[in-house]
Amino acid sequence: MRKIIFIFFTFALFLNAANPIAIFKTTQGDMTIELRPDIAPKAVENFVTHAKNGYYNGQIFHRVIKNFMIQGGDPTGTGRGGESIWGKPFKDEFSENVVFSKPGILAMANAGRDTNGSQFFITTVPTPWLNGRHTIFGYLIDGIQTLKAIENTPTSGQYRGDKPLTDQKIISITIK
Repeated sequence: MRKIIFIFFTFALFLNAANPIAIFKTTQGDMTIELRPDIAPKAVENFVTHAKNGYYNGQIFHRVIKNFMIQGGDPTGTGRGGESIWGKPFKDEFSENVVFSKPGILAMANAGRDTNGSQFFITTVPTPWLNGRHTIFGYLIDGIQTLKAIENTPTSGQYRGDKPLTDQKIISITIK
């Protein structure tokens, strides 16, 4: 009996220790991202609060660059809007072991050091030149085909903001 109780208690601890999961429903399909509060607690708190409040619902991926990333989180859709849940930018959260080594990394978009707000991006390839420049706070665990579909949508091009020619929408983001 003690063994069963120990196993149940250990399993309950494991469930409570699980990282939050963000499920992006988009016009191209779904993406599932494991959020990592252990490496970027402020970024995860900001993102989760915005997602639970419906802040990202109906927004577009306003910037899409093939062989680089897709970017969203700006309610104006221009790349110049949005704010953190605290109403002001928050500090970067970096770790030497947390790097842009693969596709599917969720990170904060910013306008320079310690300027994180609501905008985020998801890489489509390894991007090591971003190490130490953008806070990583999650990893794609399902939906690479959706990420690639958004990445491959035609855009306005580099000199016109890399905006998709057809809206690539975030229908909703659910946190589990």
